[in-house]
Amino acid sequence: MSLAIVPGSFDPMTMGHLALVRKVAEKYDEVVVAVMINASKTYHFDLETRVKIAKRTVADLPNVRVISDRGMLIDLFDRLGATAVCKGWRNRSDYAYEVKMADWNKSHNPRFSTELYQSEGKYATLSSTEVRELLEEGKSPEGLVHPNALPILLESLRF
Repeated sequence: MSLAIVPGSFDPMTMGHLALVRKVAEKYDEVVVAVMINASKTYHFDLETRVKIAKRTVADLPNVRVISDRGMLIDLFDRLGATAVCKGWRNRSDYAYEVKMADWNKSHNPRFSTELYQSEGKYATLSSTEVRELLEEGKSPEGLVHPNALPILLESLRF
């Protein structure tokens, strides 16, 4: 059975993230969306809320589940017995960063495998930052996040 991890901070999960998860879910038997903690980042939404948003976003995908993890991705890869880690990229700087991270992960865990997917379509440039900025301006990010997750975003705003 093949298992892919789609990791990220998902602050919050967007329709662009969902497009990536859908692609990966077509290729792998099981997909784990891993809401991760990066100690160097400050988050708009707390971990519990980010997980809740992600769960609502992927609820219609039967082979996808959401977890949270505070550890290293290379360790999670082994714990889950993953086949690959799947990441999306929107532009050259995203791609360069993801290649650098893939190389680092592989050098620290020889079993580690990364697949990179270029963002496409109407969500090709969408970022969580854009969604947060709309929320901070008091505007609804309708259409940029899954409709099932929108109420959570609107009620969980921190100003």
